[in-house]
Amino acid sequence: MQDPDRLVACEHCDALHTRAALKQDERATCLRCGGALYRDSSRAYRRLLPLVVTALILLLISNAYPIVAMDLKGSRMETTLLSAVQALYADDMAPVAMLVFATTILFPLAELLMMCYLLVPMAQRRTPPGFERILRGICRTRPWGMIEVFMIGVLVTLVKLSTIAQVVPGVALWSFGALVVVLAVILSFDPRELWHHLDAHDADDVPARSRDTAS
Repeated sequence: MQDPDRLVACEHCDALHTRAALKQDERATCLRCGGALYRDSSRAYRRLLPLVVTALILLLISNAYPIVAMDLKGSRMETTLLSAVQALYADDMAPVAMLVFATTILFPLAELLMMCYLLVPMAQRRTPPGFERILRGICRTRPWGMIEVFMIGVLVTLVKLSTIAQVVPGVALWSFGALVVVLAVILSFDPRELWHHLDAHDADDVPARSRDTAS
C-alpha cells in the first residue's frame, strides 16, 4: 500500500503519482498528460515569511495614507481607500462598498494574517494549533483577494481625471503598487506545499527526540 501522504493527483487528468523528492528548482510533471504536478518550493518557502510581513506593512500603509489628491479650481481633495468605501456606502451603493472592502482589505488582510499564524511557529520548528483549518481557510480566501483589479481601476480613473483636474498620486498609491508586486510573488507559492515543509520539520526533529530519549 502506498503512503497516502506521498500521493499527488494531477489537476488536469486526475492521475495519481507518488511524490518524489526534487532538487532545487526542479518540477514534476504528469506521466499521462504532461501537466505540472508540483515544483521544488524550498527556496520560495525560505523567503515566504519576510514577504508576508512586508505585504502586511504595505497593506497598512496603503490604508493609512491618501491614494490620490486632486486640485480642482483651488480646492484640494484627498481620499483613502476606507473613505472611498464610505463614499460608496453613502451614495446608496452598499453592495459595491462591501465588495470593494472585502476584496481589497478584508480578504487580503485575512490571508496574510493566517499565513503569519502558520509561518512564525513553523520557522521555530513548531506545529501551529489548528494547522489544517487555517490552511483550508487560506485556500478558500485567496481567490477573493483582488487588489490588482482595484489598482487597474484606480489607474484608469486617474487617467480620466487628469483631463479635468490636477491629480497628485499619494503615498498609498505607490504602496499599493509595491503591494501588488509582493502579493504576486506570494501567490506563486502554493499554500498546500506548507504540508510538506511541516512534515520535513517533524522529520528533522525525530532524531533529536530519539537521542534525548536514549540519553
